[in-house]
Amino acid sequence: MPSSHPGRRNARRTPAPAAPPAAFLRIDGTPLHVRVEGRGPVCLLSGGLGSSWFDWDLVVPFLTPYRTVVRFDRPGYGLSAPEPADRPAPTAAGEARRIRAVLDALGLLGPCTVAGHSLAGFHAEAFARLYPERTAGLVLLDGSVEPDPRPRPAPGLRDLAARATAGAATAVAVPYLLGPTVRRLVARATTVRHEDLAPAPLVRHCYRTGRSLRALLRENTHYLDMAAELADLRRTTPLPDGLPVTVLAADDGLRGPRSEEWLAAQRDLAELLGAEYRRTAPAGHLVMFDRPDAVASAVLDTTRGTGRPPNR
Repeated sequence: MPSSHPGRRNARRTPAPAAPPAAFLRIDGTPLHVRVEGRGPVCLLSGGLGSSWFDWDLVVPFLTPYRTVVRFDRPGYGLSAPEPADRPAPTAAGEARRIRAVLDALGLLGPCTVAGHSLAGFHAEAFARLYPERTAGLVLLDGSVEPDPRPRPAPGLRDLAARATAGAATAVAVPYLLGPTVRRLVARATTVRHEDLAPAPLVRHCYRTGRSLRALLRENTHYLDMAAELADLRRTTPLPDGLPVTVLAADDGLRGPRSEEWLAAQRDLAELLGAEYRRTAPAGHLVMFDRPDAVASAVLDTTRGTGRPPNR
């Protein structure tokens, strides 16, 4: 859907403002890296599997004139510390609680528009269902879709295996040697630009660590469990009445079977949630790099009770 916000034509040339200083909040015993900038109603941006805060850098300048923007790294990602070894496996409800805890720790107690990319779409939707009084809008950015998911057996053993695999790989320096390269290859494969726009020094710093590999393997291991958990929530815990919801699908323009199947799944998700369906093209799965203006437009338009931003 075309964006009506100013600056669309210059989206790729918009200079990023000076980065706000890093802040760290101890959430449930784990220091989490958080960035807050801008003004106005609050929105929170949550990245997908393996993402760090800087993956939103191109989106933030479009939002900060109109919104207070919150970004944070889940445990192990970006600059956040890993969770202690005795913590349970990741769940959608657990990540929803983490979002609420971050907002609470920042003193942002009013309704918030929550945007989740890819896997974090599960977390954002769970937040909207479990904390309706704290939700002003829900935006799913090329969100994960799993029709009729089933949890896999032995979650504890699988979590232990993920931790052990990450530990063994770290012991022989696999993340240090290959982490940044794998990150860049994945980013290039999931954008129509075929490049990773994240700053190289930050990529090296964040993806050379065993903690980031462990976080990624744990989330990936429990992906279907979270999908099944969310499916149960959909049956028992409705979204708030009148909540604005937007599903933004990335269209790579290739018109192949896989692309068409993905877009159909995104349309089905929008229909299931009673959401507005938007398609943005050309864009790959890392839509924040290819179309940051469209991502920002979806966030700005999906907020209950605040109206549209000025100068539209």
